Amino acid sequence: MTRTKSLALALATVSGGLLATGAAQAQDMYKSGVGGLYAGLNYTFMNAELGPYDADVGTLSGKVGVMATPFLGIEARAGFGVDDDTINGVDVSVDNFYGGYATFNLANESPVTPYAVLGFTRVEAEVGSVEDDDSDVSYGIGANMEFAPNLSGNLEYMRYYDDDNVELDGLGVGIQFNF
Repeated sequence: MTRTKSLALALATVSGGLLATGAAQAQDMYKSGVGGLYAGLNYTFMNAELGPYDADVGTLSGKVGVMATPFLGIEARAGFGVDDDTINGVDVSVDNFYGGYATFNLANESPVTPYAVLGFTRVEAEVGSVEDDDSDVSYGIGANMEFAPNLSGNLEYMRYYDDDNVELDGLGVGIQFNF
């Protein structure tokens, strides 16, 4: 065999190996949800600090997102209040909220993936007959736990809103489906 034919055969073998490896990695990324879409539902136990008063309300929310890399997700969330509270005879409720967020995931080999989340949330709330809506920077931490290849649960703490003597924090539990 001539030197040119040997070089061509070696290049073809290396190229074929790289293509096969790339295809296998792409398949693994799809299975793990990286580069794929996900959707989920959460129930959040929210605490609203209104000056010297505390109210505990509950919300139900949904999210949709995409894993841009194993370490970065981009998602949208929206939710509404399902459990109100009363402080000194005054009703307190979170009517609805929505926002956009980035998740920074600590990808690893275990079934638990810790993450941090950062974004913006718009909240509409009522205290008695007064309605108000505003938006703020939101941040939090959480962990996803894989139950099956396309199903996981999550636990998350978020600071949704913090402005003008009003703080809105939440501890959420939920389920997520990867597509």
